[in-house]
Amino acid sequence: MHADYPWATAPLIVSAPMAKVAMPKLAAAVSMAGGLGFIAAGYHSDHLEDLLEEAEDLLQEGTAETRIDAEEGSPKFLPVGVGFITWSASLQKALPSFSRYCPAAVWLFAPPRGFRDLIPWVTGIRQATASRTKIWVQVGSVSDAVEVVEAIEPDVIVVQGLDAGGHSLARGASIISLVPEIKDKLRELRPFPHKQIDIFAAGGISDSRGVAAAIALGAHGCVLGTRFLASPESLVAHGYQKALLDASDGGTSTVRTKIYDKVRDIHGWPEGYDGRGLINRTFVDHLNGLSEVKNRELYRVELNRGDEGYGMNGRLTTYAGTGVGLIREVIPAGEIVRSLREGARAVLYGHNHLSKL
Repeated sequence: MHADYPWATAPLIVSAPMAKVAMPKLAAAVSMAGGLGFIAAGYHSDHLEDLLEEAEDLLQEGTAETRIDAEEGSPKFLPVGVGFITWSASLQKALPSFSRYCPAAVWLFAPPRGFRDLIPWVTGIRQATASRTKIWVQVGSVSDAVEVVEAIEPDVIVVQGLDAGGHSLARGASIISLVPEIKDKLRELRPFPHKQIDIFAAGGISDSRGVAAAIALGAHGCVLGTRFLASPESLVAHGYQKALLDASDGGTSTVRTKIYDKVRDIHGWPEGYDGRGLINRTFVDHLNGLSEVKNRELYRVELNRGDEGYGMNGRLTTYAGTGVGLIREVIPAGEIVRSLREGARAVLYGHNHLSKL
């Protein structure tokens, strides 16, 4: 894995490509700290080249490992990734950007009908970057993982458990069983004996103990989303961050639902997907029978309240995973990466915790 991400340090900490909030500043900060930061191209690919150009400028301020160096006439290799919501994003709009930039990884999520829909994406990106850009595909079940390896030859499978914030499969398991079962299934199938498909765990991981647990389960690295929302580099409102810090007991203070998409007029997610966010008045009113039309009207009014529109008594969507109760402060993304990595190493190799058993 070091050959693919030579600037990175193990265990590899990854910031997720969270739509509209994971932009170049966050991705660059994570990569410059020895992790891998993903930029969210999200639902659309229209401004991808501008985002990659911004990332290039930020990375030039980093260490020698993350500075951009490319032969004339070749795409510039960028030590960041890009994530696409593939039921909505356009491959044809994205491909021209890969003639100028070669991101370290592309994360493909939520194809409209099935994982065979990703074949044009994988073929096009690998041709455009001479396979330097590694293909990451997000899955949420064992059957998803099998379908992915049979349809394409991914470099990485992101195994997202049900504890994750934001969008994922509405039904599934936590990483505690999902990661080892998928790992066993891939070993059984051995689809590509000549190469290793790396597994990254995502969903409910908020601190170094979660990272260590995922590594012990067999993951090669960890993806975090909610934890990085509580960083100054993320593009979320202060009210959103305050709601994260105020939250506790994420298993009961968050909920999986489609209403947070509906009130924002976001339609088109494939069957079987919903999103996890903090419970607020939008959800409670929906649960109590408020019509979708009226709920949407109230949501639009709430937008005018700004930061005051977040929290239990607000209406604004606040996606978060069940690990939200472990987040207690807003700190720089690079500091988050280093703390997670060093803390996980202490848990995995320090053995101090074993003496207390």
